[in-house]
Amino acid sequence: GLYFRTLRQMREARESLDRQGVPAFESDVKPEDRFLMERFVRGSCVIEGEAVAKSGFVEFVNPSIRASEETPAFRLVSLDIETHGFEGAIYSIGVASPRSERCFMLGAGANTETVLYFPDEKALLEAFFAWLASDDPDLILGWNVADFDLNFIQKKCDELRIPFRMGRANTKAFMLAANSPGQSAIAKVPGRVVLDGIHLLRLGFWDFESYALDHVASEMLGRKKLITGEKDRLAEIRRMFREDKPALAAYNLEDCRLALEIFEKARLVHFAAERARLTGQAMDRQGGSVAAFDFLYLPRLHREGCVAPDVGTALPEASPGGYVMESVPGLYDNVLVLDFKSLYPSIIWTFKIDPMGLARPGEDPVPGFGGAQFNRERHILPGLVEELWRARDAAKRDKNTALATAIKIIMNSLYGVLGTSGCRFFDSRLASSITLRGHDLIRRSREWIVAQGLQVLYGDTD
Repeated sequence: GLYFRTLRQMREARESLDRQGVPAFESDVKPEDRFLMERFVRGSCVIEGEAVAKSGFVEFVNPSIRASEETPAFRLVSLDIETHGFEGAIYSIGVASPRSERCFMLGAGANTETVLYFPDEKALLEAFFAWLASDDPDLILGWNVADFDLNFIQKKCDELRIPFRMGRANTKAFMLAANSPGQSAIAKVPGRVVLDGIHLLRLGFWDFESYALDHVASEMLGRKKLITGEKDRLAEIRRMFREDKPALAAYNLEDCRLALEIFEKARLVHFAAERARLTGQAMDRQGGSVAAFDFLYLPRLHREGCVAPDVGTALPEASPGGYVMESVPGLYDNVLVLDFKSLYPSIIWTFKIDPMGLARPGEDPVPGFGGAQFNRERHILPGLVEELWRARDAAKRDKNTALATAIKIIMNSLYGVLGTSGCRFFDSRLASSITLRGHDLIRRSREWIVAQGLQVLYGDTD
């Protein structure tokens, strides 16, 4: 093991080894991730050490940290802005929480307890940042909140040359552009987490014809935005800003309320927290299946006396996909639908499919496909699947839909992770031993059903 005093020294050593053709193991694991995963810290933790009170937070220097099962009661606020369009002035910023509501409005008007007016955008933004520091929420919720609202606020701050002070203790936040198609921008707000309703609904398998706030609110809450889709929404927002600012404030705040109520009804905060507790990833992490696999698998691997290669050391090699049986078209009565419960995870569990078990097959191994053999006794992944499986069954019994859904997502990601070259454990024999076993099970099932004198109309491994 190589230890370094700074991240820079670690990067330089890694690059030096690479230039000399010396393979490194786990040199691409972030030290902060390693620190947490080796202590099995996921979601919440206990911190012990000397604390120093700072402005807006408590600072610990080199404390001891251990895992905890605590579920915090988050302070949250829903955020929405109204603007001239994608460019131009910011008209208002609305915030709503279980504690209070505020609308920071550009222009002249009589202040009320809820609506405050400001002569220019700079004064509006600085008042909003001061309110945020005073209210001090843990979570900032919204609808397309990173891609539009926070992006717009940051650009406006850059234009006005004022700091984007949305973090705790008035620290600066910053935006990271999406790094792949289908992903959103990422808001890095020190001391706070930004959660987007659209992303969490999709992640939790909520299915809507449209994920626009108006449509989702209508489907889930039986309510619509104050400006409906039949009107030219942008033109109406501009008209209200010119002629009826209190109406614009009401519209802005209603959007905040709708987002907040959708989060509550769908239990999206609970879902995000449970997902973080299971995977060790941050609540606002998008995707992250490979990182979650590392977080769960690596510390268990180390306790078996093994280390893992860096990502990208294995050459990509195609493995077979799912199996689709040729269908028998027609109209039928008395059709019975059969379903394997979590087919791919059950194959991993039953047939002991595991990266370490593949590397050390031992005596009397379990045969896989593509020449793979798996250790019957020494393995990690089947045990992880079993833990998740039993936890999901318990969550279903407790009617904890958020937890059951989070577990289902993790279980279903295990095959996909092993089948991608972005995973440090990628080996086509692993993925093939899952998919081809699925092919075999579907074919055997069909043969067994036909032997009972019944007709099979269709089948697949999806």
